[in-house]
Amino acid sequence: MTEQRLLANGRLPASTEMSPKQVIEKTELLANIPVGTQVYVTDLGNASEDTIVAAARTLTNHKLTPVPHMAARRYPSYEAFERRIHRLTQEAGVTEVLAIAGEAERSGPLTSSVALLETGLFNKLGIQKIAVAGHPEGAPDISPDVIREFLNRKHELAAQSDAEFRIVTQFGFDPHRVSLWLDELRDWGNLFPVHIGVAGPAKMTTLLKYAAFAGVENSLNFLKKRGGAVVSMLAGYDPDTMVEPLENRVVSQPSCQLVQIHVYPFGGVQKTADWLHNRGSWSFQSPSSTLTVNESA
Repeated sequence: MTEQRLLANGRLPASTEMSPKQVIEKTELLANIPVGTQVYVTDLGNASEDTIVAAARTLTNHKLTPVPHMAARRYPSYEAFERRIHRLTQEAGVTEVLAIAGEAERSGPLTSSVALLETGLFNKLGIQKIAVAGHPEGAPDISPDVIREFLNRKHELAAQSDAEFRIVTQFGFDPHRVSLWLDELRDWGNLFPVHIGVAGPAKMTTLLKYAAFAGVENSLNFLKKRGGAVVSMLAGYDPDTMVEPLENRVVSQPSCQLVQIHVYPFGGVQKTADWLHNRGSWSFQSPSSTLTVNESA
């Protein structure tokens, strides 16, 4: 198939994410995001279903593409999961979701993203694109073998689905490790397009907190060693140290599955938007002029 990869300016396109509260209460931020951009709607267990649906509807009304997090462990029953999808599609025009396990003190019958997919409800209720999680640096409390097993199962389920699947990864700071993981992914026979997670511009103290939570401290240590710990702590983080080597990989290896970046706005949505516009990953001009590569899948 033909996959859009680099824009005509040589940059990878980008998505980002916002909390439901941010979307609803700070709609002025949406004016900084180009029409059609995928904006993931987080679900950290602190927003009601009504709020999540309202946030997705707000994004749709602003001609953006809402991608709600569907966190398996947050649903007390199959019926609750089905109701959430139905409301998102019917009330908010949602066609894309991110399927994750999520965290919850108490879990119902659905305990993993695979379990969500195996219900068949995404297909039944009109979801056209499904993102699943990728972990180039592993995941806390999950063994590499289990990660691989689950990802392979998702690849099997994708073959039985009418929806388009993609991988969206955790954020990291080591582009070499990401490149190794992309090679591993293809060796497994997994052909999903990949959206690599990138931390947006932020203070190093902020990144330290999120890196510890996500289990990517080794990648952050790589960044500090490369730039010098003191300099990095004072100057903040430049995401291009992560993104530009990956864009170079797409140029040198056109068959790689990397097609986009997903930016975690740890330093704020406004700062993230400014960076993406300045580097050319976001533009209010027509995105029709792109560089493409052919990939057989």
